[in-house]
Amino acid sequence: MSAPQIDLYTASTPNGWKVSTFLEEVGMPYTVHRIDLGKGDQKKPEYLRLNPNGRIPTIVDRGNGDFAVFESGAILLYLARKAGKLLPKDEKGESRVTQWLMFQMAGIGPMMGQANVFYRYFPEKLPSAIQRYHNECRRLFEVLEGQLKGREYLCDEYSIADIVNWCWVRIYEWSGVNIDGLTNLQAWIARMEARPACQRGIAVPEPLVLKENKDTEETVKMAQKILTR
Repeated sequence: MSAPQIDLYTASTPNGWKVSTFLEEVGMPYTVHRIDLGKGDQKKPEYLRLNPNGRIPTIVDRGNGDFAVFESGAILLYLARKAGKLLPKDEKGESRVTQWLMFQMAGIGPMMGQANVFYRYFPEKLPSAIQRYHNECRRLFEVLEGQLKGREYLCDEYSIADIVNWCWVRIYEWSGVNIDGLTNLQAWIARMEARPACQRGIAVPEPLVLKENKDTEETVKMAQKILTR
């Protein structure tokens, strides 16, 4: 195996999992640099030089002049084109996959992120806010449900569209979102969970265990600290 040319700066979050899962799927060598969000590694000057937004993940392509890429969707498009895998080469096929990539970036991710904030971490329980984000997440899940009817994967062939959506949808229980009756979505989640590369990808840089009894004062304080950085 060739020496790793991709440096991955990441943490155990849905956005971080997207990139590590892709890299595992295509067998592209990479070096992991763990970003400790609780300690504020993402706001240190040396990291901000790579990612001005101070978020994860970020990659640096050592084989392409130390080229840095931030934003998980942009990273996946860059890597998929570099690898020539998990992104169709024809114009229409690439557009279909990109549409579902953007669907996650603009919808699933932000709405589930807000559901997490108000359902898990916000110091006050605001039922109207919780319901608003749960309802919107459920609506978006129903869009996925319809797209998956008669399909194993979102664009028929397995692609980065599946990776990015799954990395968020898989934590639906933690977000408090109900998927009862969404049989196509449930089957797709199970197919994704069964893929060895997916299992490896979500263990980078370390496994994250989300448990109902993890809603402790310490956990909430840590989450609030991360969210305000």
